[in-house]
Amino acid sequence: MPVPESDVRPQGDGSTPPGGTSGRASANAGPASATARGASAGVGRGAAALPPAGRRSDFAALPLAQAFPLAVIGGVLFALAFPSPGWWFLAYPALACMLLAAMGQRARRAAWLGYVAGAAFWIPAISWAGRYLGPVPWFALALFEAAFFALGSVAIALAYRWVARVLPSTAGRVWGLPAVVAALWTGREWFSGSWPYGGFAWGRVGLSQSQGPFTHLAAYVGVLGVTFVVVYCVAVVLSLALVTPRALGRPVRVPFRVATAGLLVAAVLAVPAWPTATDGTIRIESVQGNGPAGYFDRAAPGAVLSAQVAATDVDAKGVDLVVWPEGSAEFDPRQQPVIASALDQVVDGVGAPIVAGAITQTPSGVLHNTSFVWTKDGWQSSYDKKRPVPFGEYVPDRWFFSKLAPSLIGLLQRDYTPGTKPNVLSVAGIKAGIAICFDIVDDGLAIDMARGGAQVILAQTNNADFDGTDENLQQLEIARMRAIETGRSLVNISTVGASQVIDPTGRTIDRVPAYTATSMVTDVPLGTSTTPATLASGSIALVLSLGGLLVLLACAPWRRRRAARRA
Repeated sequence: MPVPESDVRPQGDGSTPPGGTSGRASANAGPASATARGASAGVGRGAAALPPAGRRSDFAALPLAQAFPLAVIGGVLFALAFPSPGWWFLAYPALACMLLAAMGQRARRAAWLGYVAGAAFWIPAISWAGRYLGPVPWFALALFEAAFFALGSVAIALAYRWVARVLPSTAGRVWGLPAVVAALWTGREWFSGSWPYGGFAWGRVGLSQSQGPFTHLAAYVGVLGVTFVVVYCVAVVLSLALVTPRALGRPVRVPFRVATAGLLVAAVLAVPAWPTATDGTIRIESVQGNGPAGYFDRAAPGAVLSAQVAATDVDAKGVDLVVWPEGSAEFDPRQQPVIASALDQVVDGVGAPIVAGAITQTPSGVLHNTSFVWTKDGWQSSYDKKRPVPFGEYVPDRWFFSKLAPSLIGLLQRDYTPGTKPNVLSVAGIKAGIAICFDIVDDGLAIDMARGGAQVILAQTNNADFDGTDENLQQLEIARMRAIETGRSLVNISTVGASQVIDPTGRTIDRVPAYTATSMVTDVPLGTSTTPATLASGSIALVLSLGGLLVLLACAPWRRRRAARRA
């Protein structure tokens, strides 16, 4: 009976080849050994049905003793690529380690290795989640998000086995296969940033590059597009190192491979920065009150408002607009005359309208986290936060989670409702995009601001609950990428810091020290151009995510499995 193809076990599936060798050491076996393997494998259907000799070991699975530490090291290095310390260049060896760990593994082992890498990344990266509530929510979020790493690791491991079989040529394995791997990684980030409860779009490869050489590409392809480019470059470098190409009958030498990798990176970096256009400026006073704005500060009503009023420089000259952080006015000034009076004092003193934040409630009792415009004529317009934070501003499926952690869930007595209003407000003769805290993480909301005609983005946030952690720095770098992506200046104003003004190229043009009651008066450029990312980044992410998955499924060995069952 002929031997089915599924019975011929490639070395890349993690099995030990004849002779006791394992891992990628077999990739260096001599021509005689390769010829013998080809002849043996050719029984029944003939050697011509198989890839060229030696090809099957290009992406062979590493033994667990090597793959496990690579997964851990990769996760830890990836965490260090984010603030702090924010060593963006560590993302490259981190990706290489995680890809090597998953490469060629069987699905179960790939899942565990991916989970280990994810835990090694998420636990240190979001340690700020345990600042006040302790280790339970911190580890719960970290270990839950690690599951997405596991899912992505399985897909990538299968790509190195399935797609590599379909692309036996050197060009296919060096240039084509890495595109599938990068698309699958991008798809995993897109999925985890969308589900469940709106997802958690933190810890993306693209976000780690806010200070790196690939940053400017966000204006072309968005944050997820930057993820794809970075992962693709790393995967190509790995393929150049692992695949044994032949040129004119001779092995391609190492210097040529290094030069090829260098040319790829140089070609990507040669893409010029998008020519963002601006038309005039607006002078904005951004006020960081450093008041007791934390959930557990137990401040007296009006304490945060008083801190903001005190930190506002009413003698600043030529100010067109005053911007306060999230929740800075505390409560609805339409219902609280004392708050309205304080806002009137600021507006009259500075001679400019103010954009502030407050908790508002509809007549039916629905709560919103709101940003509003207040002028000499009072309340003008408002935006209600569209992305309230799960387990921070509301509890999804409260009935269920109350049974799991009643003491923690009981701390959250109020549930904010997502808003429906446009996130672009007219104020001081311009259009301003409004992002309240974690709104800035949402891909769609950033694009909505640019498409809605925003000339500047006002990112209002309250980081007081993460005092002394890296959360505010990580969020600031996300805001920086949004400025580049949309081609708009961005005012990131926090109750306690980090507060900065960022121009459309991602450059900081003004800042104030964190945890200091102060303000900054800045002439902020008004953006007018439309970046390619504004038009197509959502479609690019979707095409990459679905395209990678469809290619993987198309390369799956369905026929081999059916043949094995018939045999």
